[in-house]
Amino acid sequence: MPPRKRANPVQNELPGVSSTKEIQDILWKAADKLRGSMDAAQYKEFVLGLVFLKYVSDAFAERRAEIEKSLDAIAEQRRAQFLDDKDEYTSQNVFWVPEVARWDSISEQAASTDDGVGRLLDDAMDEIMKHNPVLTGVLPKIFNRDNVDKRRLKELVDLISDARFTGHGNRPAQDVLGEVYEYFLERFARAEGKRAGEFYTPASVVKLLVEVLEPYEGRVYDPCCGSGGMFVQAKKFVAAHAGRDHTHDIAIYGQEANERTWRLAKMNLAIHGIDPEGIGNRWADTFAEDKLPDLKADFIMANPPFNMSDWARKTTDPRWRYGTPPQSNANYAWLQHIVSKLGDRGSAGVVLSNGSMSSKQSGEGEIRAAMIEADLVACMIALPANLFRTTAIPACLWFLNKDKGPQGAKALADRRGEVLFIDAQAMGTMVDRTERVLTNDDLSKIADTFHAWRGTQSATNRGVGYKNVSGFCHSRTIEEIRKQDFALTPGRYVGPAETEPDPNAEPIQDRIDRLTKALFSQFEEADRLEAVVREQLGRICD
Repeated sequence: MPPRKRANPVQNELPGVSSTKEIQDILWKAADKLRGSMDAAQYKEFVLGLVFLKYVSDAFAERRAEIEKSLDAIAEQRRAQFLDDKDEYTSQNVFWVPEVARWDSISEQAASTDDGVGRLLDDAMDEIMKHNPVLTGVLPKIFNRDNVDKRRLKELVDLISDARFTGHGNRPAQDVLGEVYEYFLERFARAEGKRAGEFYTPASVVKLLVEVLEPYEGRVYDPCCGSGGMFVQAKKFVAAHAGRDHTHDIAIYGQEANERTWRLAKMNLAIHGIDPEGIGNRWADTFAEDKLPDLKADFIMANPPFNMSDWARKTTDPRWRYGTPPQSNANYAWLQHIVSKLGDRGSAGVVLSNGSMSSKQSGEGEIRAAMIEADLVACMIALPANLFRTTAIPACLWFLNKDKGPQGAKALADRRGEVLFIDAQAMGTMVDRTERVLTNDDLSKIADTFHAWRGTQSATNRGVGYKNVSGFCHSRTIEEIRKQDFALTPGRYVGPAETEPDPNAEPIQDRIDRLTKALFSQFEEADRLEAVVREQLGRICD
């Protein structure tokens, strides 16, 4: 979406409310308005749905103002024709918003009604979905239910009216709302705790996956996409490294089993300018109903539920090429499903529990051994504790690759028969008493290590070469892994960390001489004391 100029202020906009941080603060207050009257999952739908409605209305008003300005010299009759031309909006990635769904209209009518605000909002959501097929079945129509506190809902509308997603210099409204939406997902994840794992992956973990995989172009797939964070970060990566004009060089595909989470993902993708059609027209379980049976992806990123025991297992499933996963744990079902979706040179990054690296229960050891012997594992990363608020289970990253060779013109380092192990458990910074994040320096160190090992273009451009570092990273052969009974825990392979010598430390020989002298002095003192004691005893006997 091109940079926008600010449209005329809508009713109730407060002066000075312009920064993203101010918008976030206002909207979080809006969430608090409903916090006491419904559970976290429900108020998440309320607030994010309204944020989305406000965004599409602001973006529409801004685009309309742009069209009006360009029509100054055109007759009034023709002006109306252009202003109501739907293509003038959709061609600029702006959703068409019918008059009844525009925020200034909703805000004005809400001010004059005591209990009809819920109906106004439901009608607005319905109209937007009717005029924008890509949003069909996505937006929440839950505002006019009997259990909704209409007074608080009206206050919420007033608060959201104070937030404007346009008019932020050269920043598109899409970027501003995107940041707000991501901020809210994180805040809701904190509020919901363990239940939030289904829709939220910590930002630093997502960034690490993307920085290692470098998805510049091709098909990007997530079999359990949550709220779509992997796709959003992939687009940001392309924009940062190749420019906004190249963000359409990637196409996203995925599915999500939870209906509410699927709706969040659809909205999240839409406001980031990513085609939400990629995650289908309905939520579905990846194991029970693979919506993309023929997909071969260039990049796969996933954070599946850890150690899931309640899953649709079929022993005859052709995806279980390396062994049938146990009903008690779906970790190796996810890994094998992901392998089945990789193209000939595809690569994947998967977040799993630490147990997946060494478990031998119910045939998991044999499946892991078969995958290693097939040379599918490229890199294993042990993550630090406390990255995930949603679980206390320690986590790791699996990086899989169908082709670890030079890959022709890419001229990569030939790593067939090798696996890179990285132990990042000592990295990260605690941001509060219970949560750790990987800093940009941490992310760069880990990603640079992988790219140096693989010999990618990004490493070549920076002149970075690979070397084993005791306690942090080590490249090992499949033969060495075989001797460790196919365990993939990095700590087994990277060795102890080297300690830096203390420049002020006493030289070893000097220390030996000093201690030896002290020891002899003690012997001499002991001999002297013994002589004194014998002398005293002799006198007593005499």
